[in-house]
Amino acid sequence: MRRYGKHTDEDDIRTRPNRKGNRPRTNIRPKHEDAAEGMVLTVDRGRLTCLVEGRTITAMKARELGRKAAVVGDRVSLVGDLSGQKDTLARIVRIGERSSLLRRTADDDDPYERVVVANADQLAIVTALADPEPRPRLIDRCLVAAFDGGLEPLLVMTKSDLASPDKLLELYGDLDIPYVVTSREELENGDAADRVREQLGGKTTAFVGHSGVGKTTLVNALVPEDLRRTTGHVNAVTGRGRHTTTSALALPLGDDTGWVVDTPGVRSFGLAHIDPSRVINAFPDLVPGTAGCPRACSHDEPECALDAWVAEGHARQARLYSLRRLLATRERREGD
Repeated sequence: MRRYGKHTDEDDIRTRPNRKGNRPRTNIRPKHEDAAEGMVLTVDRGRLTCLVEGRTITAMKARELGRKAAVVGDRVSLVGDLSGQKDTLARIVRIGERSSLLRRTADDDDPYERVVVANADQLAIVTALADPEPRPRLIDRCLVAAFDGGLEPLLVMTKSDLASPDKLLELYGDLDIPYVVTSREELENGDAADRVREQLGGKTTAFVGHSGVGKTTLVNALVPEDLRRTTGHVNAVTGRGRHTTTSALALPLGDDTGWVVDTPGVRSFGLAHIDPSRVINAFPDLVPGTAGCPRACSHDEPECALDAWVAEGHARQARLYSLRRLLATRERREGD
């Protein structure tokens, strides 16, 4: 009986037809050398809206990518119909290397990691000074996620006409985080957008915050009028905002010098995916305090030198230290 190898060139070998078509089976995947480069603007139920050479097209993920999913901000390679016309569909065949990644979990016990945005340079943490009340622990969690994901933080405080920003600035002053304070009147006359835009030029900035803080209202003031999204209001009884933004969306700034990513309002920001021993490297001011730590210290043991170091009077590092402890103790979201 004759046996043939996998790659035989004999003409008398009968090839079994493919049940799904007439094309012979092969293990060789196309290289897609002519694929166009684009950026993911939003994701909605398996369909991705991408920007390719100034055109907005709808695409789907290729099967060969497996379980790897593209998210807002990803640089991707696409093939297929790239005309952007109605009822056309392209295919994403490659996802580029990511320079940064903002991630979160539903809570501190949730093993499922959710990617919020990729390749962002900056994270704008939007919080209202009143109506609803500010939530410092949520701000802390966003800061930790930003430092861990490679994003520079920016603190944006809204509704300063209702309350003073002094208390929050006292909490975060030692971190040297850039900040912008805005009021509702300034949002209406454009002064708030001008001051925030000074911090966004040439960068991709993701905006996060819980519902009702004015995040989408601020984003709408930064982008062209035809790209603005629907906004809601704060419930007078519960003090919570209504979810009007249901998916992340990347929008160009009006002067085309950067991008803003509007994200859905969050009720909690879990950090189950973050390793406390890794995050310490994001806080250079805390590194001297680790000199006396035991080998392979996770900074969550009684022998950790940071506890004694902060107790010795390093007051300037106290807020950094509290962020580090936030990871170690895994505070529950009920207290946020």
